[in-house]
Amino acid sequence: MKRTIKFLLPLVLFLIAVGFLFKGLFLDPREVPSPLVGKPAPSFQAPVLGEAGKTFNSDDMKGQVWLLNVWASWCAACREEHPVLMAMEKTGQIATYGLDYKDTDAEAQAVLKEHGNPYKVVATDADGKIGIDYGVYGVPETYVIDKTGVIRYKQIGPITEEILLTKIVPLLKELQR
Repeated sequence: MKRTIKFLLPLVLFLIAVGFLFKGLFLDPREVPSPLVGKPAPSFQAPVLGEAGKTFNSDDMKGQVWLLNVWASWCAACREEHPVLMAMEKTGQIATYGLDYKDTDAEAQAVLKEHGNPYKVVATDADGKIGIDYGVYGVPETYVIDKTGVIRYKQIGPITEEILLTKIVPLLKELQR
């Protein structure tokens, strides 16, 4: 009897582990909840892209609802969402600020010059430290931050028209009341 238990116990544990791994194959990584949603956005001060000596301070945004879009010139998905950001900027619904992540100024400026600049300001995060504070593990990632400086929504991956219309715009309307 003891031999059977010694044999079956590892087998049962192995099968349970395989079951969890199999289930994980069907999870959407974009649905991973952020531990920062509902908490104050990390405060940062960073150089402004293309404006030597000028800095952006996230604390200056208190009192308004804003969107922080983390992007990079080397990111294919960022280029995919860029037209959506450009269209959103034209509506004037939200103040969108960019955070150029682990990039060079020259490459970032070239992309914005070629495709348009949907941002009020672009801060740079060349070493990725701000991204670490925000829990960025890939770009693009976008955060909706309320008037008190609390993160209310995090979008992992590109913003699509559907996400914009079904999630972001309704949230913005609610937060701007």
